Amino acid sequence: MRLNTIAPKAGSRKVGKRVGRGIGSGLGKTCGLGHKGQRARAGGYHKVGFEGGQMPLHRRLPKFGFNSFMKRTTEEITLTELESLGVAEVDLTVLRDNQLIRKNTKRAKIILSGEISSPVTVSGLALTRGAREAIEKAGGKIVE
Repeated sequence: MRLNTIAPKAGSRKVGKRVGRGIGSGLGKTCGLGHKGQRARAGGYHKVGFEGGQMPLHRRLPKFGFNSFMKRTTEEITLTELESLGVAEVDLTVLRDNQLIRKNTKRAKIILSGEISSPVTVSGLALTRGAREAIEKAGGKIVE
C-alpha cells in the first residue's frame, strides 16, 4: 500500500457542486440561483420564519398558557405524609430535613388527603380548611 493509492470508501464523500462551469453542467451562468430576486443576491436571504412581509405564522397564532413563578417555590404536603413523619412539631425546616420538600421551597401547604391520628403542632405552614379541621380533631394545634 502506498499513500498515493489510499482512497476513501466509495460513497462516503459527496462530490460538491461545481457551479459556473458552462451550460452543459446544468449549473452554469446563474449557478442555480435563477434570475434576480432576493435569493439570487450575494448574502441576500431572509431570517427564519420570514414570510415576505406577511404576518408570520408564529405571530398570527394566539398566545396561551401561564407559568406561575410561585409554583417553583411552593409545595403541597398531605396528612398521610405528616403522619409518617412521627414528630410533634412541624414547620418548613422539619419538612426540608425529612426530604418531604425541596431545598428551594419557600412555602408549603398541608392538604386534606389521607388521615391523621397523632396530635401535631403546625407552625408557619398554610392549610386547607379540611386539613385544619382534621389536625384539630386529632388533638393538634395550628400556630399562625
